[in-house]
Amino acid sequence: MSADLLKNTKPAEILTFGCRLNTYESEVMRGHAEKAGLENAIIVNTCAVTNEAVRQARQAIRKARREHPEARIVVTGCAAQIDPAQFAGMAEVDAVIGNEEKLKPESFLRLSLGAGDTEKVRVNDIMSVTETASHFVEGIEGRARAFVQVQNGCDHRCTFCIIPYGRGNSRSVPAGEVVAQIRKLAENGYREVVITGVDITSYGSDLPGKPSLGNLCARILKLVPEIERLRLSSIDSIEVDEPLMRLIAEEERFMPHLHLSLQAGDNLTLKRMKRRHSREDAIRFCEEAKRLRPDITFGADIIAGFPTETEEMFENSLRLVDECELTFLHVFPYSARPGTPAARMPQMDGKIIKDRARRLREKGDARLEAALSSLIGTTQRVLMEKPELGRTPHFFQVVTDRPLPEGTVADMRVTGLAGGKLTCMLRA
Repeated sequence: MSADLLKNTKPAEILTFGCRLNTYESEVMRGHAEKAGLENAIIVNTCAVTNEAVRQARQAIRKARREHPEARIVVTGCAAQIDPAQFAGMAEVDAVIGNEEKLKPESFLRLSLGAGDTEKVRVNDIMSVTETASHFVEGIEGRARAFVQVQNGCDHRCTFCIIPYGRGNSRSVPAGEVVAQIRKLAENGYREVVITGVDITSYGSDLPGKPSLGNLCARILKLVPEIERLRLSSIDSIEVDEPLMRLIAEEERFMPHLHLSLQAGDNLTLKRMKRRHSREDAIRFCEEAKRLRPDITFGADIIAGFPTETEEMFENSLRLVDECELTFLHVFPYSARPGTPAARMPQMDGKIIKDRARRLREKGDARLEAALSSLIGTTQRVLMEKPELGRTPHFFQVVTDRPLPEGTVADMRVTGLAGGKLTCMLRA
């Protein structure tokens, strides 16, 4: 952003940190801000998953104030929900709103009218929220795929995780509303939809009839045939239901890439994390998914340096990358979050955590390169995200030999690798 963007009553600018759900919610806020006439404002949508995420948000707030002294700075998101006082105490911040408030049109109308000047903090008790409304987003700015929120919150209490205190308990969007939104996205020309939430495999447990995530996905594919590609964000493999496994086996429009919330590959570590699966459960799930769809790829979140993790425990996590054939690794150096049980456990030395994170990333990079190399000479159906950049159904990034319109889906021949991406030629 430049200072010119905020002169002459320009629309509110949004800075987004963290997960895909935050990206989606930023678009909801963008729409509310525009309708409310909120101008000359910077909205910072924060993440709280690590201490580093919170530090980056605070740094961005200070930078925004230096570069745009005339702008109004509004802070929201998980970090603001969990600890509103730390942001309210920043001289650079004009208003703090919670995760419930940020999705309400009236919050932005109040900010636009200046009511926030007298009430700096508006953050509700997130645990009191029992429903998640459907928020229609015509698309995410600058993206070829659309994200649709079907669920929010989490009922589990992993010992390392602060997010339930930022998002509240699990609650689902009724299937009919989800289908209606996806149908509108298809009418707007979107070819791929990503189902997102905090814990989407818990979808439906709070709805009448308790429909599962697999039931929801099957309904979407049946009722919105115009959507060519349906993709899931992060899932908890231990909660995957039989209808979802059938989609993996039988439905070509269900994308063959799953990102798994594994966190560790050692059983004692998993127990101390209060996870609900074992390493054997994770391996068994990946083997079964591979049996049903041999070309499927997996990504995973893994934490390096969890409290009490020995070298042997870490080696179990390292081996899991090969045993589950993980291709996309999201590595998180353990970060103690105040208020979580893990923060009270014996902590690892920071240098050891950093080194283990490096070793995990190197393992992930090697597996990714091997997977990419195996595709040279094959034909891939690519969705273009930018004129010369797209993704395969397996979520591999592609650089094309010629520009194509964003949103185009085309068959391309893989010719090589470049910087962790496939290089492709458009097939005649």
